[in-house]
Amino acid sequence: VQLQASGGGLVQAGGSLKLSCAASGSIRSFTVTGWSRQAPGKQLELVAGLTRSGDAHYANSVKGRFTISRDNANNTVYLQMNSLKSEDTAVYYCFADAPAHSPIPRYWGQGTLVTVSS
Repeated sequence: VQLQASGGGLVQAGGSLKLSCAASGSIRSFTVTGWSRQAPGKQLELVAGLTRSGDAHYANSVKGRFTISRDNANNTVYLQMNSLKSEDTAVYYCFADAPAHSPIPRYWGQGTLVTVSS
């Protein structure tokens, strides 16, 4: 399975962006799909994850502002980002966790850059 992230760009603080992560195959079997980000000079940070059963989890820094969703019919995961702040500037990567005992435990997308200007 290949993941293709898109939707990044330049936005002013307070604005919104919606990221998309399109999978080349079915995402129904993945246990968790989500987004991580890496800001310049910082470590990779988990932003949001969505379990197969529909439970969503968010980093404290984005709670109330970001919403993760999934469209199984179109094999796409979304991240709606509202009230963006300059500290949200980062490269955003989508990921998908395969079921246990899979040869590849986690798939990654190629990343999409989000720049928030203050």
